[in-house]
Amino acid sequence: MKRIQKLSDHLVNQIAAGEVVERPASALKEMLENSLDAGASKISVDLAQGGIKLIRVSDNGSGIAADDLTLALDRHATSKIACLDDLEQVATLGFRGEGLASVASVSRLTLVSRPQGEPHAHQIVAIDGTLHPVEPAAHPEGTSVEMVDLYFNTPARRKFLKSEATEYAHCAATFERIALAHPGVEMILRHNGKVVSRLPAQSLADRVGAILGRDFVDASLIIDSAAAGLSLRGLVASPTFSKASRDAQYFYVNGRFVRDKTAQHALRQAYRDVLHHERHPAYALFFTLDPAGVDVNVHPTKIEVRFRESQAIHQFLFHSVHKALAASAGNNATAATPNASVAAVPTDESSKPVPTPIGMPVNPTPATAPLFPPVRTDSPARSHTPFAPRFEQQRIPLTVAREAVGVYDKLFTGLRDEERATTPQPVTDPVPFTPAPPAPDNGDGIPPLGFALAQLHGVYILAQAVDGLVLVDMHAAHERIVYERLKNALESDVIPMQPLLLPVSFGADRFEAACAQEHGEAMQKLGIELAPLSPTQIAIRGVPIWLKDGDAVELARAVLKDVREHGMSAVLTERRNELLAGMACHGAVRANRQLTLTEMNALLRDMEATERSGQCNHGRPTWTRLSMRDLDKLFMRGQ
Repeated sequence: MKRIQKLSDHLVNQIAAGEVVERPASALKEMLENSLDAGASKISVDLAQGGIKLIRVSDNGSGIAADDLTLALDRHATSKIACLDDLEQVATLGFRGEGLASVASVSRLTLVSRPQGEPHAHQIVAIDGTLHPVEPAAHPEGTSVEMVDLYFNTPARRKFLKSEATEYAHCAATFERIALAHPGVEMILRHNGKVVSRLPAQSLADRVGAILGRDFVDASLIIDSAAAGLSLRGLVASPTFSKASRDAQYFYVNGRFVRDKTAQHALRQAYRDVLHHERHPAYALFFTLDPAGVDVNVHPTKIEVRFRESQAIHQFLFHSVHKALAASAGNNATAATPNASVAAVPTDESSKPVPTPIGMPVNPTPATAPLFPPVRTDSPARSHTPFAPRFEQQRIPLTVAREAVGVYDKLFTGLRDEERATTPQPVTDPVPFTPAPPAPDNGDGIPPLGFALAQLHGVYILAQAVDGLVLVDMHAAHERIVYERLKNALESDVIPMQPLLLPVSFGADRFEAACAQEHGEAMQKLGIELAPLSPTQIAIRGVPIWLKDGDAVELARAVLKDVREHGMSAVLTERRNELLAGMACHGAVRANRQLTLTEMNALLRDMEATERSGQCNHGRPTWTRLSMRDLDKLFMRGQ
């Protein structure tokens, strides 16, 4: 029987290196975090062969004293924490004191440092974990860490490394993640002697644009909310900018990039109503809270955290992003570009942030100007008198807004006589519905989505706005309007029902009939009244008032299917929105339905007053705009 024996320090370091230093990018992360913790305002990174051959990180931080160089490469030696209380409220990126020791045990490492105010630098060399004596060296104020030949002494681990291109891609991703959270730090990345990225000290919006692209910034919405000691700032992309993968998701906790299930679920839920199928949202968000409220000592690579009040944080993140998406989607008809507010982010010198890491709660400095100026919401609202629909067709249940007759005549002098002769009469919804405040006009009485011109192939509405042409997918737009009304009604306890003068019956199997009998009373909360006539027949006696013109049979079958598969309690709780979205889809106006100009304008006005009207229930856009400049380009006018 083998006796228990204590492992050597060198072997312990190599075991730890297997957890901390998974690949060159892991070593680069440890080095960059040390530089930022040292207060560096300029960091230079040099890589060779994707970081496998060489990683060198140089900074102008506070430096390391000559007497502490040996301790810097010793395991569990750190200046970041000293007791358990410090560990429970870590405010720095590094704190374990095992990063450099782990890297030194599996590479040839050279550490050179010159503290601020010292006459010269000192260096220490570690090869295969063996430390050489500290020697004088030439170096500017700051620190340089050079790692050569990663895993040269553990060939088995080296074989698991990928190609040079793959390892470099991971290193570049690590560099970008850290640079994104610290826009006030100048950072340079070189690979094989060639400058790949040069990021000056800049504002957060400029740093996001430099790393994620201007198209992301242009399609993004500003988040800036705070409550109960929690703060969330950054950018979230509009649903139409969604991605097929999670690569464009950057979430930071107190300046630390993390992958947290609580945060991911909250953000996913915030996008649930507007995201198309299996697409993923894109965002760059910086979450700040008291360091005592988060445990960062969860994973060896510090990529995971654990919140002490996870439910409260989930609600804060969800409501912050959901509110921004709802406000933007409800008002996105009011702007020519989805991100007019981001374009107003100041980029002058006075707005540049200080080198303090974004989101770090230590040593806050007052900002001279807000990084993201608030969007104006004090524009005067317009009051409208409704128009009556024409009697030739069954009307769609929309709140019809009356346009200024003079403006309408000025825009459309060739209206059909029968449309011009329509006598305006007040029309309201069958059941009171309080929409969002109407979008402001441009000062000339022309609403943001303009006035309808015609239908195209019975699918799209063409509208003339003040600056060009607006095209609306009428089914998708109406679907969102009905969906929001159903949600608001159900949140108020029950969806109003429209009793049918003549009940509609349809053939059903025994399970559907049993389901209708068992849950008939609960289904009335959804605005549907079903009555089993026999084991194979069900009668529909009432439908939601906003869906009375839809296919009652298809609607009933869809609801019964959902109730059978998931249960009534689940349908009314976690699957409520999915069910209402399906109901809205069945009740929305169909393609090839001929609408009058009055009905088309009613749809446009309701879009302007409905939250999230920019996307349908499945995340597809409901409208788009072609400006006069875009149209002129199509016909090469002025070229």
